[in-house]
Amino acid sequence: MNMKKYMLAGLMLSAMLLPAVALAEETGAVYTSNGAVTFTANTDPTKPVDPLNPENPITPTDPTNPDENGNPGEVTPGTAGPLSIDFASSLQFGEQKITSTTETYYAATQKYTTKDGTATEGPNYVQVTDNRGTEKGWVLKVKQNGQFKNTDGKELVGAKITLNQGNVVTNSSSTKPVGKEIIELTPASDTPDSENYGAESIVMNAEKGGGAGTYLHAWGSDAETAAKSIALEVPGSTTKYATQYTTTFTWTLSEIPEN
Repeated sequence: MNMKKYMLAGLMLSAMLLPAVALAEETGAVYTSNGAVTFTANTDPTKPVDPLNPENPITPTDPTNPDENGNPGEVTPGTAGPLSIDFASSLQFGEQKITSTTETYYAATQKYTTKDGTATEGPNYVQVTDNRGTEKGWVLKVKQNGQFKNTDGKELVGAKITLNQGNVVTNSSSTKPVGKEIIELTPASDTPDSENYGAESIVMNAEKGGGAGTYLHAWGSDAETAAKSIALEVPGSTTKYATQYTTTFTWTLSEIPEN
C-alpha cells in the first residue's frame, strides 16, 4: 500500500514539473537579427498628379499647343530628378473682341485625363518634386519673358497677369513650403540696365528641414474657383491688332532656399 502511495506521489510530482521544464526550454535562448533598407536620390522624372487629389497621376494637356483637330495638345515633359519641375500649366486667355475699354480676361482651367481615362478639369498649377532625401530646402521662381507680342513684334502694352488664390497641395508629411497667394507678374526686360531686367517672382519657398516629396502650387481649389484665378488685364488705351499675341514663362527651381 505504501509503495503505491509513493509511486502515485512521484507521478504527480513529475506532472507538476513538466510545464516548468517545457517553459524553460521555450525561453532558454534569445537571439537578435537585423533588418535594413537604404534609399538613394531618385533621378527619374515624376509624372504630373491631380491638383485636386495629388495621390493620383494624370495626363494634362496644353491649350496653347492644339493638335490637328484643334484640341489641346501634349505638354512639354518635366525635368529629371532628384530636384525637378514636373509640370507647369500653359495659360490660354481665349479669343477676345477688340475694345477701347480696360478689360480683364481669365485663363482657361487646366484640362486633364485621370488614371481611369476620365476627362476633367481643375486649377492651373505648377508641380515640383524633391527626391534628394536631404530636406535641405529649395525655392521656385517664375519669370514672364517679356510682354505679350504678335508675330510683327508689336507689344500688348501695359498688359498685366495676376495669379490669384494660390495654395500649396501635397500628400507629403514633410514640412510644407510657403506659397504666394497672389503673384503679380512683371514682364522681364532683355535690357541689362532696365528696371525690370530679369524680373522674377517667388512662387514657393521650402526652408531647410522640409520640402521633401511632391508639391503643387495651384491657383484655385477646384474648377469653379480656378476659372477666375488667373487674370490678364489689358488697358483700353492699348492698341490691339486682330491677331494672336503670345509670351512665355520660365520656371526656376533652385537648391538654396530664400531665407
